[in-house]
Amino acid sequence: MNSKFDIPFEVKFLAETGVFEGYASVFNVVDNVQDKIAPGAFKESLSAHSKSSRLPPLLWQHNTDVPIGAWREMREDSHGLYVKGHLFVHDIAQSREAYKLLKENVVTGLSIGYRTRESHREKKSGVRVLTKLDLMEVSLVTFPANELARVSSVKSHDGAFKKSLEEAIAGIKNDIAARRLRESLRKAAAEAYKHKEKK
Repeated sequence: MNSKFDIPFEVKFLAETGVFEGYASVFNVVDNVQDKIAPGAFKESLSAHSKSSRLPPLLWQHNTDVPIGAWREMREDSHGLYVKGHLFVHDIAQSREAYKLLKENVVTGLSIGYRTRESHREKKSGVRVLTKLDLMEVSLVTFPANELARVSSVKSHDGAFKKSLEEAIAGIKNDIAARRLRESLRKAAAEAYKHKEKK
């Protein structure tokens, strides 16, 4: 049986390239159906994904027919499941819509889809502790459930592009300056030759 665990996040800035990072899951946080994910729950699943060189899909609202990008990195740390994703804003219409909704703070959630492999229930609280999961997908969603996980920052390739552009412009300016210098030297040589002929 597949389940979902919703995580909201805050977008401080989303670059046109659509690259962002944060946490898709925070450990030891009880969700709205009285489940919590234990540290290490994703370890085996992530290892299997790593061996296959294929991370789970980045979906829109858990719709398997609507992938909107790709997860570039996933790993567990002491806080939770860290993810870095890339929305294909230049190639997929739904990605552009998702980007706009993120910018306007309309869509504010992440949700993981998984299959439970191992779990137990705490006697006092009745909370189900998920200790081993098969991670199936991670989606952008409208309605989150957990208020503790946040996107930490947004990455952009604009800096590298800007640097390349500046270097190209500088090269063009240098070429123009070199041509002008050559033209000035040519004219100066021509003038000098004329004066020499008159003498």
